[in-house]
Amino acid sequence: MIHYLLGLKHSTIKRGKFTELKAHTLLHTIKKLEQRIGERFPESGLYRVSQEFYELSVESEEVARKLSKPLWPIRIAIIVATCLLLGLVGWAIIQAMHHFQLNTDAVHDLVQATESGINELIFLALTLYFLGSLENRLKRRIALKAMHQLRSIAHVIDMHQLTKDPAQLFARLKDTTSSPERKLDRYQLNRYLDYCSELLALTSKIAALFAQNMDDEIVLQGVNDIETLTQGLSVKIWQKIMILDFAESRDE
Repeated sequence: MIHYLLGLKHSTIKRGKFTELKAHTLLHTIKKLEQRIGERFPESGLYRVSQEFYELSVESEEVARKLSKPLWPIRIAIIVATCLLLGLVGWAIIQAMHHFQLNTDAVHDLVQATESGINELIFLALTLYFLGSLENRLKRRIALKAMHQLRSIAHVIDMHQLTKDPAQLFARLKDTTSSPERKLDRYQLNRYLDYCSELLALTSKIAALFAQNMDDEIVLQGVNDIETLTQGLSVKIWQKIMILDFAESRDE
């Protein structure tokens, strides 16, 4: 439709090749990352988080896919309700025309009926608008609820890297009784932080499926918020990775 309005004969880009996220490929990548984390850190909390993240990703992908299609029970109910309302209005107009007689008293009644009819039409228009936007609002509510779970797990992933401080490897600071247990060497810590960064990146990609399948400004804003969140959290992780890389190059 857009290409027709712009006078273009056809799109030069084949839709579905490299213009949209492939859900099955994305889920496969998440599963492989879960396996990689399990092979290197089988007893870690991050591995359990990655398992839960994969399950959440599968569920989110299914929700996003279903939201891309019409909700037929809701749509049929809206169509029936709209037809009933319009039929009722039509019946009322026919009855009013059938009983109307042109005389002095009828003119006064006509003015009152016209004023009342205008108010009723306004309420009818609002009702039709409410019914027309009902399906989209239901989809939006479901999508925002799913994205709230993605936002929460992004914070959980960030919690698992908070105590992974590379400075402890080089400064050799004395631990206190309440200090977290640190068993990772330099290479393991680097991989651990990299896995956290990958999980955050994939979290934003799962959220992007909702924006890809829905044309809703509020949903798009929610997806942008998750991307901003995961990018901000990843920056802190990459600062730690850069410290590790800098320390390794200095030792060499």
